[in-house]
Amino acid sequence: MLPQLYTGPGALRGRVYHRSMDRATEILRRVFGYSEFRGQQAEIVEHVCSGGDALVLMPTGGGKSLCYQVPALVRPGTGVVVSPLISLMQNQVDALHQAGVRARMLNSACTPEERDQTVRELLAGRLDLLYVAPERLTSQGMLDLLSRVQVSLFAIDEAHCVSQWGHDFRPEYLRLRVLAERWPAVPRVALTATATVETREEICSRLGLERARVFVSSFDRPNISYRIESRTSVGRQLAAFLSEHRGEAGIVYCPTRAEVDRRCADLTAAGIEALPYHAGLSDAVRAGHQRRFLMEEGVVMVATVAFGMGIDKPDVRFVAHTAMPQSVESYYQETGRAGRDGAPAVAWMVYGLQDVVQQRLRIARSDGDEAFRRASTRHLEAMLALCETAGCRRANLLAYFGERYVGPDGAVGVCGNCDTCLHPPETMDATVPAQKFLSTVARLDRERGQRFGAAQSVDILLGANTARIRRWGHERLTTFGIGRELSRPVWLALARHLLAAGALQVDADYGGLSLTPVGWEILRGDREVTLRRDIRQSASDRASRPRRAVEDLPQQDRALFEALREWRSATASEAGIPAYMVFSDATLREIASARPPDAAALGTVSGVGVVKLERYGPAVLERVRAAAAAEGSPATPPSTPS
Repeated sequence: MLPQLYTGPGALRGRVYHRSMDRATEILRRVFGYSEFRGQQAEIVEHVCSGGDALVLMPTGGGKSLCYQVPALVRPGTGVVVSPLISLMQNQVDALHQAGVRARMLNSACTPEERDQTVRELLAGRLDLLYVAPERLTSQGMLDLLSRVQVSLFAIDEAHCVSQWGHDFRPEYLRLRVLAERWPAVPRVALTATATVETREEICSRLGLERARVFVSSFDRPNISYRIESRTSVGRQLAAFLSEHRGEAGIVYCPTRAEVDRRCADLTAAGIEALPYHAGLSDAVRAGHQRRFLMEEGVVMVATVAFGMGIDKPDVRFVAHTAMPQSVESYYQETGRAGRDGAPAVAWMVYGLQDVVQQRLRIARSDGDEAFRRASTRHLEAMLALCETAGCRRANLLAYFGERYVGPDGAVGVCGNCDTCLHPPETMDATVPAQKFLSTVARLDRERGQRFGAAQSVDILLGANTARIRRWGHERLTTFGIGRELSRPVWLALARHLLAAGALQVDADYGGLSLTPVGWEILRGDREVTLRRDIRQSASDRASRPRRAVEDLPQQDRALFEALREWRSATASEAGIPAYMVFSDATLREIASARPPDAAALGTVSGVGVVKLERYGPAVLERVRAAAAAEGSPATPPSTPS
């Protein structure tokens, strides 16, 4: 029987504390198959078990879900989880069923029969966890229904959706404050992987969590290697990158539907299993493609940013962007979908001058007020700073979230796992070239009342004999031909850098460039400009490709690992669930290395809970013994000589 917990002050003292945490640890081991909590999980779990409210910031793959799933199983009643997407709910519910947890969901995808069954089980007290969309939860009928049952806790997942400054604002989240008003004694847990200090404050204010304890884990994902390149030929660059990841699951983000279709067609023609995903496809097609991505191994999803939230696929080995995201929050959230299993993964991106221009135009033309434009500009400038930095990308990324990065060897701001650390770029004093470029822009604007994009200014500096130059008489400008010492790519990179630094602004009507006060300071010589030289790396010079899971295993364990993966794939296909819901690669690796001889030993492997041990144990042990027999050795690892 579940313990009755005192939820007032001091609930964590004495025997009540020990009973709740003993129960939590037992559930962690028996249900989820983990021997101990990681990082701040134990502290969060004990706080919520005692009835405390919490805001939890934890990176993707850091184990946020356990921070409310375990307390929901410890505390009496049903835990209610607010989730923004049907796919996210379905994923969580399916995974919980595999672990033997009584979980259901209520959303528009449920049939009337399914909804009725869920309500009956809820009223009868037979549900451990109920997943609900925010708009349904705050409906009067749902609120009245929950008033008739015992609620153990409310978990608000993807809580960044409440922030109007965030990357995925969802107005329906604002109504969730009603939970504090109607259930003041029930603990509420808001969870997100992405939130600046400003966003955290807004989450607490809008959700009535002003007194909640805030738990901030490191935002670092050390297994992800960050690589950002200047865009030259995105098709060739993407093909070269994907050649390093043949047969691996990944996501390619494109800015438009048309580019999604184009890139997907190119990858398919190159023999890569690629699927498109965007709002121009029917619901049925999108759902089918998402299911294939989750169920099958080695599928590449080519998508707009409409795809991704709620995708709990742990073995995504790369996330690629063919254009620059609008903010660091978006970039962090999207790249965080790689390597959720903790194995090496890559976040790769190409970006160019046009990305900067388009996003400046988007802000200038937006319907938002001045505060919105200022916030959007700050987000864009931070994203540009990440792209343009000559320093460690990881340190830059973490600094945005208020975290100072110290590497594993104690070095400050050097991670050794991003392109700028592995291949430090050269820098150049670009003050004089910047003055030449800005002078050209100023002369076009001031002397002739004309505003052109960066390409025309570059043509003028290079002394190009183009029809457009002749049409407008730009060969008569004093800056015509004075920039032949630099190549066109370098001039375009400088233009991008000046836009990023706020020295140039984009005209909202036609996209022409003009100088800002910062630009005039540079032109007068009051400010210096340093430009990073973009290094074109050969394939052998690129940041090393993450090793496949099997490559890190000793040779004698690889055959068993592959046999277990084949068994897992067949078992998952027969059950109609993604392979990782049977066992993760990490669990199979541990089994292949430990070679447990019996069920008791198998039960000690991380990720093997009681239900999974009963369901899959015999088949796993059969393959372990078969591997041992084929090798002519016992089903236990050889002892290490003393």
